[in-house]
Amino acid sequence: MMLTHVSVGQTIDYDKKLKELGIELIPATKPIANYVKAVRTGNLLFLAGHGPSLTDGTVMTGKLGQNYTVEQGYQAARQTAISLISTLKNELGDLNKVKRIVKVLGMVNCTPEFTDQPKVMNGCSDLLVQVFGEKGKHARSAVGMNALPLGMAVEVEIIVEIE
Repeated sequence: MMLTHVSVGQTIDYDKKLKELGIELIPATKPIANYVKAVRTGNLLFLAGHGPSLTDGTVMTGKLGQNYTVEQGYQAARQTAISLISTLKNELGDLNKVKRIVKVLGMVNCTPEFTDQPKVMNGCSDLLVQVFGEKGKHARSAVGMNALPLGMAVEVEIIVEIE
C-alpha cells in the first residue's frame, strides 16, 4: 500500500510503514575508507555510496550478467535502499524529517554486455517510493561499472531534502 495522498499536517509513521512492508533496518555501518556516511549542507543531506549490506554485516557481491540475473540485481538494489534508509534513520533520528528524496545515483557492477542497469536500479527506486510515497519519487541515473568496492553488486548514493 503506497501512501501518496497525505493531508497537510498529517504525519506518516515511517517506522510503522517499514514494519508493514516487512523491512528490518540494518545496524549502522561504518565507512570503509576516509569519508563519512552523510554530509548535511543547508536542507540537503548527501549520503555516501552504500552497498547491499545484510543484517549479518555481509555484502552481496558479484557481477550482473555473470553472477546475477536482473531479478537478483533488483533485490540487491532493494537491499541497498534498506541500507540507505537505515543510515537516514541513524543520521536524522526520525524519518519524518525526510521532505523529499531528490536524486539517486545507482552504480551496477556488471559485464560490458549488460545493459539493464535501469531495471536493476528499480529495486532501489521502487522501495523508496513504497516507503516515502510521493516524497520518494526522485531523479535518477543508473550506470554500469566494471568494478565496485569489495566486489559489491550495486552501489547507490542519494541526495535527500530534509526538514
